[in-house]
Amino acid sequence: MKLFITGICGFVGSSLAKRLVQQVPGIEISGVDNLLRPGSEMNRAELARLGIRFVHGDLRMPSDLEAIGPNDWVIDAAAHPSVLAGVDGRSSPRQLAEHNLVGTLNILDYCRQQKAGLILLSTSRVYSVRDLAALPVKEKNGAFELDEANIKTPGVTKEGINESFPTRQPISLYGATKLASETMAREYGHAFDFPVWINRCGVLAGAGQFGTAEQGIFSYWLHAHAARMPLRFIGFGGLGYQVRDALHPDDLADLLRIQFEKTPPPDATMHASGGLANSMSLAQLTDWCNQRFGPHTPVADHRPRPFDISWLVMDSQVAATTLGWSPKRSITSILEEIAEHVGMNPDWLRRTGAI
Repeated sequence: MKLFITGICGFVGSSLAKRLVQQVPGIEISGVDNLLRPGSEMNRAELARLGIRFVHGDLRMPSDLEAIGPNDWVIDAAAHPSVLAGVDGRSSPRQLAEHNLVGTLNILDYCRQQKAGLILLSTSRVYSVRDLAALPVKEKNGAFELDEANIKTPGVTKEGINESFPTRQPISLYGATKLASETMAREYGHAFDFPVWINRCGVLAGAGQFGTAEQGIFSYWLHAHAARMPLRFIGFGGLGYQVRDALHPDDLADLLRIQFEKTPPPDATMHASGGLANSMSLAQLTDWCNQRFGPHTPVADHRPRPFDISWLVMDSQVAATTLGWSPKRSITSILEEIAEHVGMNPDWLRRTGAI
């Protein structure tokens, strides 16, 4: 099988490439990256050592895809990954749309021409910010949890939100580009008869992630805590009770391996997330870091931040029922992996441009 990965030098793209080249016999992997993100250049040598071919290109330019040649599948892992993109002053709304939507459209046209299947990595942030913010929560053991007795929004189970949760606006400019990409991927697949899977991913986390507080929160928090950098509990009373779940890229790669062998249904959209068992609040994460690295206390910042939500855990029951997939890596094992990386790379945040 020949596989092409966009954003291959990013954390997710490179992690998937390294896992799949070791797990799938006879696979040939190549990929494209524009190397704009600090840190992405560091992954090139490891990919080359594994026999993975790298193409320097920009998905916003259709001509950069003309010499790639045929592939059986494309994993679209390239995106501007921050929910604050387009409104945080670091990028413009047009830049966001060009990276996240126009780039995907160019990949879809490549798939049309080559009859290659597409796996689009989407996000939990396609869901309505207003409906997410309205979810009833209560505090328990330093974390918010769902107040199940008062849930009124559809698409919510005791295990988290599912794929029927509302996607009505507002969802953020970032979420809008990803939701539009999902729509176009389905339409292209239907119109031009190539397979499309859409995986709405939770927070991906693991060693080597070059994220920031708005992107790779678990990795960022451990590195910043160990380095005694200033940390803040933003909004929600400044207590750090807000909760997210974590998924290791190896588990996502295992889901992709199953999808390669299956014919997707017409609306093959499913969650890929760590779920309730792999969820944790910032306060609980800080307690874990205090035990691992020694005490370091975040500052309470009561000011709300755009698009922040108190609780977002994703229910992956559709993937479990239809494909027999569930995550194997526990959140503790993910944090331990990151902590080991912290010990070996004390200047990681500086090297990857996070500070």
